Amino acid sequence: MNETARARTTTVRLLSVNLPCPGVDIRAFLGFSRGMPRFALEQPHKGAAMAGAGITAELVAWSDRFASIETQARALFHRAQVDGEGPPESQARMFGGFAFQDDFVPDNTWTIWSPAWFVLPHYQFTQIDGKAWLTLNVQVPDNERSGETLTDLRLALQDLCRELQTLARRATGPRQVSLLSLDYPMSRQTWDDIISVARNRILDGELQKVVLSRVAEARFNQAPDTDLALGRLRETYGDCWRFLLEPRPGHAFLGATPELLADLRGRSLRSMALAGSAARGATHNSDEALASQMLADPKERHEHALVASTLHRRLASIGAIDVPGAPRVLKLANIQHLLTPLDCKMHNSDGLLSLARRLHPSPALGGAPRQSALKLISELEPVPRGWYAAPVGCLDMRMEGTLVVAIRSAICQAQRMWLYAGAGIVADSVAQREWEESELKFRPILTAMGLKEGQPA
Repeated sequence: MNETARARTTTVRLLSVNLPCPGVDIRAFLGFSRGMPRFALEQPHKGAAMAGAGITAELVAWSDRFASIETQARALFHRAQVDGEGPPESQARMFGGFAFQDDFVPDNTWTIWSPAWFVLPHYQFTQIDGKAWLTLNVQVPDNERSGETLTDLRLALQDLCRELQTLARRATGPRQVSLLSLDYPMSRQTWDDIISVARNRILDGELQKVVLSRVAEARFNQAPDTDLALGRLRETYGDCWRFLLEPRPGHAFLGATPELLADLRGRSLRSMALAGSAARGATHNSDEALASQMLADPKERHEHALVASTLHRRLASIGAIDVPGAPRVLKLANIQHLLTPLDCKMHNSDGLLSLARRLHPSPALGGAPRQSALKLISELEPVPRGWYAAPVGCLDMRMEGTLVVAIRSAICQAQRMWLYAGAGIVADSVAQREWEESELKFRPILTAMGLKEGQPA
């Protein structure tokens, strides 16, 4: 057999090595990995923080995307060898997600993105309960003995840990980035017009709810500092999931989302209905008054009930659902929402991506019925959503993990950034209120970038 034929028939397997690395946090890891492809997902309330850098394997799908990524991931993790005593979260884990629409096509904003894309990072960082682990993922020829390779990988991880510990003790200042312009392409009149069309379709019985979004576009003198933005989101929106997907330096999708699509552990699934919004008050009394008004508002309760009942129907056939009788109020830094958690004990688990196919788009970001809402979104929104409002997160070797809904988010491309915000439209929606709600939803990323709503060009 010649060398070319031998190369074609050589198969590979995954080796994943982890070890503890005290004194290191996600800031140090992301700082170390600047200039590489980078990925991160941080849980709310100082929960687990996971990040990756570099690429060991890359999965892409265009058609039948949820099933295709799952098939590729199962093949990648099949016969994987894990070395180390870290928790399950520190084992090999993929980062990625999906576009909002099945028929996604890259455009001038989402130039390097695909309908579905997941990456197994070369370097991986995990922090849980104040303890940190490093993981190194490599693919080796199937016929290669792993003993010597594992020894080399452990030594490489030890060197990396020492480097990160040094970086963690060294303060680094943010890059000086200046805003050149901040524009809102959709006029208020256009917004009023599309809300009117949506309300009429709802009143005609074509659908019950649709979520419509608009875009802000910022231009800077150099690429935005995503590390600084993530740090500000971490400080101000600590009760949200913070995410970063940066497949190429200068091309990043990041945000701080309050909405969980699916978190799967064994047969235990967590999801949520998040719909209905109000501003925060300047004082405790005014804040509580706004929350009470939201709870009593027929429009907000109807919108929330549509989301909760839709999710309940999608999950009812696969397990026993535990859901409270009434929503509670979730208070974020600048906005408050109605929240109903849904916990499902599944009869069987087909994996996280099968659940994503069942649940996406979240009715909180698509509408009801699903296909009618998606059709109307494509008809009325002048700018394609790309990955906005779509599932992003992590997938582990057991086909379990976490997917969140990518809202309160922005896409960066070189010196430009596009921010997205939406509002749920039902029969009695008022365009002025929905416009004001979308302005509140721009605020997390605007604040993270040091900008203000309505800031002139």
